Amino acid sequence: MNEQNLPIDIHVGKLVEWLISRRHVKREWPEDVRMIREKINNAIQDMPEHPEITRLLSGTYINYFHCLKIVEILRETEKDTKNILGWYGSQRMKDWQEVIRLYEKDSVYLAEAAQLLVRNVNYEVPSIKRQISKGIQIQQDCDRKVEDCIRGIADSKKKYLQMCKQIGIAGDKVKHELVDLLKTLPEEFAVIAESSKSLAPARQLYSDFLSFTIKETQPECLPLLKFVMEHGNVTTYEWLYGEAPCSIEEPHLEFSLDDETDKTESDQIDFGDGGTIDFGEASGEIDWGNLTEVNTQTVNWDVGEIDNITTADIVVEDSGVAGGVAKDSEALSVLYNPKTRNQFIDELYELQGFLGQRISELKYEGSVFFNQFSNAAISVQDHTADQVAEMLSQVKSLLAKLSTTKMQHLYLISSSARYVDRLADSLKSKLAVGDKLAESQVSAIQLKEKTAEEQRSLTPKLALIIARTKELQSHIQEHISKRYKNRPVNLMGAYLSMQL
Repeated sequence: MNEQNLPIDIHVGKLVEWLISRRHVKREWPEDVRMIREKINNAIQDMPEHPEITRLLSGTYINYFHCLKIVEILRETEKDTKNILGWYGSQRMKDWQEVIRLYEKDSVYLAEAAQLLVRNVNYEVPSIKRQISKGIQIQQDCDRKVEDCIRGIADSKKKYLQMCKQIGIAGDKVKHELVDLLKTLPEEFAVIAESSKSLAPARQLYSDFLSFTIKETQPECLPLLKFVMEHGNVTTYEWLYGEAPCSIEEPHLEFSLDDETDKTESDQIDFGDGGTIDFGEASGEIDWGNLTEVNTQTVNWDVGEIDNITTADIVVEDSGVAGGVAKDSEALSVLYNPKTRNQFIDELYELQGFLGQRISELKYEGSVFFNQFSNAAISVQDHTADQVAEMLSQVKSLLAKLSTTKMQHLYLISSSARYVDRLADSLKSKLAVGDKLAESQVSAIQLKEKTAEEQRSLTPKLALIIARTKELQSHIQEHISKRYKNRPVNLMGAYLSMQL
């Protein structure tokens, strides 16, 4: 093969070293380049208006081959300054011609072009590609984050509404609705007290069973349950002292609703007994009946001379405690009062435990149990497992009414006005999560838009750098080829082919 046709293969990563080792450029070429760059920076300050010059000066690093094109353009724009000897009088032309002369001295331009090619291939192009790839990844992440935020907002709203539904409020004005809901508690207790009457057979069975199994005298069975069945949800005072109070001084809870507007109802809660007792206009004074009014001026206090009044005509009833006035916890109904309510619930659980055990015994049809209850009263023997199961179902139903989420919260609200604030904050925290997610969603959308804008600016920049790099590669191959009798020159390297 003719030697002139043999290609010269040069690895692009070792191009500068190859030029130095072949003595095409000096090892000190970077110092010459620094001086040339200063002259280019000065010359570029005074340039004519020309679209091609604007294109050349934008986007990439100006090199020797750009300078050649600039001089070609200046030949047209500065032709009026040319004298009869062919020299240009324009300072612009002189500056750029000086730059080209310095570039060509010791082939500095070739070393700089080689360095630019290596930098573009190894750093500039990969960097922009990474930025674009990262931008695409960020946009995809933002899309996923927006979807997650949308789901999270919906979930937080759903949880909020579920909690509000469990409590029994709409969730528009939480504190007002909780206070209004508390006003319905006496009605709820009245329904429970009425439902407790259906437990009379179960309680009677338990009482008869205890009387048969325990011969000694026992306290009354489930006393509070019996009391509620007979009297309803009356005051604790009546439960304690066996009589209705002459008057009730009801406790009040003050709720802070300042942070919720449009307050239309009082924030004081009436803790009465649900309207089950009418005390008229009682003032706490003893009613002496139809006794004749006695004029104090005519009364003879001599005991022996009392004529019209006898002690048998006066009946003074026991007025209970403090003159028959129900105060503080005694003014609360038995189901409203935490202490008596807990006792009521405990008695229901006691009855539930008995009925459950009794069902197990009835299902075990052994002779031992038959003989054991053969002498028992008919009320103890005359029931089946199904009948007891029905009684147990009624007890569980009543316990369920007392143990709902709504009732549990109402108990706590009735005990502490501050619990309204805590419960409202707990509910609103669900919405706060949604608000934070909404902010994150907006941030993700903004980040996506910003990244997309950056990507739109990087795409043409990448295309421009790749085009200029290919140009540079072609110029370098051409100029090296001229130095070797036009032998073909190939700049090689996997990274070069991958990037370009």
